[in-house]
Amino acid sequence: MLVLFETPAGFALFKVLDEGKLSKVEDLWKDFASSESARQVVELKAFNKFENTSDALSAATLLIDSKPSKGLRKFLQKHCDGETLAVADSKLGNAIKEKLKIDCLHNSAVMELMRGLRNQLTELMSGLAPHDLGPMSLGLSHSLSRYKLKFSPEKVDTMIIQAIGLLDDLDKELNTYAMRVREWYGWHFPELTKIVADNIQYAKAVKLMGSRANAANLDFSEILPEEVEAELKEAAVISMGTEVSDIDLLNIRELCDQVLALSEYRAQLYDYLKSRMNTIAPNLTALVGELVGARLIAHGGSLLNLAKQPGSTIQILGAEKALFRALKTKHSTPKYGLIYHASLIGQAAPKNKGKISRSLAAKTALAIRYDALGDGEDNSIGLESRAKLETRLRVLEGKELGRSAGSTKGKPKIEMYEKDRKKGAGALITSAKTYNPAADLVIPEATPKKSEVASKKRKHEEVEAAPPAEPVEAATEEDREPENEKSKKKKKSKDTGESPAVGADGGEKKKKKNKETEEPPSADADGEKKKKKKSKDQDAPMETDESSKKDKKKKKKKHAHE
Repeated sequence: MLVLFETPAGFALFKVLDEGKLSKVEDLWKDFASSESARQVVELKAFNKFENTSDALSAATLLIDSKPSKGLRKFLQKHCDGETLAVADSKLGNAIKEKLKIDCLHNSAVMELMRGLRNQLTELMSGLAPHDLGPMSLGLSHSLSRYKLKFSPEKVDTMIIQAIGLLDDLDKELNTYAMRVREWYGWHFPELTKIVADNIQYAKAVKLMGSRANAANLDFSEILPEEVEAELKEAAVISMGTEVSDIDLLNIRELCDQVLALSEYRAQLYDYLKSRMNTIAPNLTALVGELVGARLIAHGGSLLNLAKQPGSTIQILGAEKALFRALKTKHSTPKYGLIYHASLIGQAAPKNKGKISRSLAAKTALAIRYDALGDGEDNSIGLESRAKLETRLRVLEGKELGRSAGSTKGKPKIEMYEKDRKKGAGALITSAKTYNPAADLVIPEATPKKSEVASKKRKHEEVEAAPPAEPVEAATEEDREPENEKSKKKKKSKDTGESPAVGADGGEKKKKKNKETEEPPSADADGEKKKKKKSKDQDAPMETDESSKKDKKKKKKKHAHE
């Protein structure tokens, strides 16, 4: 059995002299404790040396991907006919077996054997000193790490950082130059500033026109619309600007050339930035756009550094001064930074910008991590996240009432208003409540003040309109007579000896009944006691009348006998 061992200097093939020792994995390290014992177990059969550093680097990078290099394939075909090959990587062994038809072996005994070979490598290989092996290993490791950083040259975000910085500088310079052109040419044709609002169109019109006297004979159709062109020609005739020399117009035209050149270069730079952003961070670009995404990367330092930031940091990235000022003064912290310029936040209403910025920052953090650390190069995650955010924005704006706006328990808030509705039906279990007009309380209107005579007439009319109440009122009036008058009537009846009229008795009984009916059943205990006393007082004269009648009858009988 042969053992394939990779070294910084080249590939080595060792012949296993005693395969029986591989069965005892626990005691295999004892055989590599010294160089003499190691030579009894393995022996160097062949060695394939690298010609230069580039060959070593290419072979090492292929081994990382579990692929044999061209030189390794030739080396194995030459020395491994009919032999079993022990390898340290099982994937590499499968590749060798498929391409070279060589049986490969990988198990714990092989890994222990590799560890022993690494320990005694300089003793087993002649011509490889320890002081040479160290620098070779260090150089190969540096080259390999440098190559791993450049494994995808398209994923270099430094170009994006420089491009967005230059783009911002160009915007500032263009604005400064355009304002200078307007101020300079405004002395000659001040009306043109209000007629043409766009800076690029203004510079093109000034370059083509020169003096305002030439405006009537020129064609501005390629630069300006027809209405603006007609207005420009009318204003050029009646302009109140000063006259300028040809040298001044020449310098103004040269400045216009600079403005147009910068605008063309800016458009070219924007196209370059757009293509790089779609290549390096496609999901971030789909969410927030090219400019905002590039500014986030530039502010974070790199795409990898930005991927390490949480969503809350990405939300306020670019508003650090406002954040620390708010924390120092104990005011409300900012809700957004650079992410404010994203189109999704621009579409939201002012009251919903904070919610959308928080959601957008969370989705942006996931998109950045996928772009920086993922293997995919599509923008599917970014497009999906953008669709979800647009749906949430419509829900917040009230354009679409969905079930996504639920409570903290995971149930939609709409269900609490549909608790009386049957499942799967549109009808209600309980009948709908209707308005009850009988429960209304009408407040009477305040009557205006009138004279006393008018009030007495109204009372009199009311008494006449209600005849059934007259006997009750009469009875009550008689009850209200003072007790002195009642006692006088009783004395008169005693003196005359006449019994009270039946109508009077009936009237008294009616009085008692009316009193009982008029008094409410919920009267106080004191009121009931008073009633009992009055009834006793009224029964007393009735008894005296009966006794007087009996006396009169006795007297009549006596007179009759006499």
